[in-house]
Amino acid sequence: MPVNRNALIRYRTIDNCLRNRHRRWTLEDLVEACSETLYEYEGIDKGVSKRTVQMDIQMMRSDKLGYNAPIIVEEKKYYSYEDSEYSITNIPLTDQDLGKLTEVVEILRQFKGFSHFQELSGMVQRLENKIYAAKTNQEPVIDFEKNDNLKGLEHIETLYQAIIKKCTVELCYQSFKARSANTFHFHPYYLKEYRNRWFVIGIKKKNTPILTLALDRIISIKDCEVRYVPKDSFSLPTFLHDVVGVSVNPNGPVEKVLIQADHETAPYIITKPLHHSQQTIESGSGGVVISLNVQINFELEREILGFGDRVKVLAPERLKRRIKTILEQALNLYQFEFNNAALQSTVEKLTHKGFMILRHVYGRKEVNAMKMEIARYLKDKGLDENTHAIRNLLQEIPILKETIFNSNLLQVLKKINPDLFLTKAIFFDKTPDANWYVTWHQDIVINVAEKIEHDGFSGWTKKFGVHGVCPPDEILKNTFTIRIHLDDTDETNGALKVIPGSHNKRLSDEEINLIAQNSIPYICEVEACGIQIMKPLLLHASSKATSQKHRRVIHLEFNTMKLPGGLAWAEKWDIAI
Repeated sequence: MPVNRNALIRYRTIDNCLRNRHRRWTLEDLVEACSETLYEYEGIDKGVSKRTVQMDIQMMRSDKLGYNAPIIVEEKKYYSYEDSEYSITNIPLTDQDLGKLTEVVEILRQFKGFSHFQELSGMVQRLENKIYAAKTNQEPVIDFEKNDNLKGLEHIETLYQAIIKKCTVELCYQSFKARSANTFHFHPYYLKEYRNRWFVIGIKKKNTPILTLALDRIISIKDCEVRYVPKDSFSLPTFLHDVVGVSVNPNGPVEKVLIQADHETAPYIITKPLHHSQQTIESGSGGVVISLNVQINFELEREILGFGDRVKVLAPERLKRRIKTILEQALNLYQFEFNNAALQSTVEKLTHKGFMILRHVYGRKEVNAMKMEIARYLKDKGLDENTHAIRNLLQEIPILKETIFNSNLLQVLKKINPDLFLTKAIFFDKTPDANWYVTWHQDIVINVAEKIEHDGFSGWTKKFGVHGVCPPDEILKNTFTIRIHLDDTDETNGALKVIPGSHNKRLSDEEINLIAQNSIPYICEVEACGIQIMKPLLLHASSKATSQKHRRVIHLEFNTMKLPGGLAWAEKWDIAI
């Protein structure tokens, strides 16, 4: 039984509606949806009648087209599929369908040898493979690359029609980097597939740069009345001529990239070129040198990184540095992994010695991000980059909260005490211009309002507690400080010296002097990305720096106890530990 195009459009529209389980569909809703779709695709502004949609539903329920659609009516009003997984697009091909497809394949096969129809080769093979599997009821003999969970494919038809009909669309789009979706008018020119992902290429408005948008980031597409801006002389092959993938910088230079592949990997690159400009330069004992004339973009980096240690970038230098940095950061992810058994023994050291050092709590990427945000804050405030302190750090730079409290630090805090809350956050930098020293002392303060100079102590000791009241020993014993090191720290740039085991009680000045003179201090050398955890009563000191190296540290204090009446010694930060 022949089915006209309009009927097929209605069947597919009804199918799309009934597959949407997030709303309930009345007959009137289905009529409206069919009318809108026919107007969109065929320009038919005459509405579809209820009788037509009712007949369509009966046809879909029947075996005449092979659908046998399980359409039911709930509450005598709402239409839906009884089987939530059903769709007419999932039904097997009929003998009539297979016959028609076979005829199409025979016609297409005649063009496979012509240069203008080279793209047909893969298409014909896919069709033949599908027909063979359907006719013989066997598994396909060719497994083509596909991604069944790929998002955005539902937009292809809409964008395709907009391109060939030269229509502007309204897109609601949210890139991976954006915090919220953005709605704008878009003039689509081309659809492009790359590595099993689909992209649409076009512009927002006249005389604006070409945009490449991923279909899986499109939230919705609507028609709009904005006049379409034609592409004129824009050519997709020319646009993508100098890149690997789809990321194009209109003003970016084309550079000569040299990579060296070992002899085992080189054949894979030579037989499947990374780019049409690829050339083999030389082959030696170290491997095969290959050149590309391309823009440096994300896809090129990903291709190179995919070969791991089999490929080395020789030029340009900035790409070489970029790949090296990425690989170093990747290695950093594996160098230190927390496990409960090791962490438990480390926390026990904190109890007995009063301090502990953990390395690789942060990755280089995270530390660089923290330094960048602090530098941006100082610049915005008009402060010198050698500013030695930022108090109320997480109030001043709240974006740091997410990076500071990564999964590793949260795991450490939970292991120490799950009831800890943050009472203070300070950034300080021991620079050559602010080269203080601190003599042996115990910290007896939870929060500090101002810097106090006293008998050679500068900034971090001999200070009063909240409202001028020194906290009781019980409070101090439940306090922990964590120093996040953003730079490598050693004795040359003022690393802390501590006396292990001196944290169990508050000491008098005489006791401090006696212990300091008769103990061998431990120098807390901490590499960047590591943390030092300390009890406040632990005796510690810091010498003046003898090098020009910065010692940037984020100082955090935590506690579990509050003042009488329920008040915390300092403001409780909204940090989920």
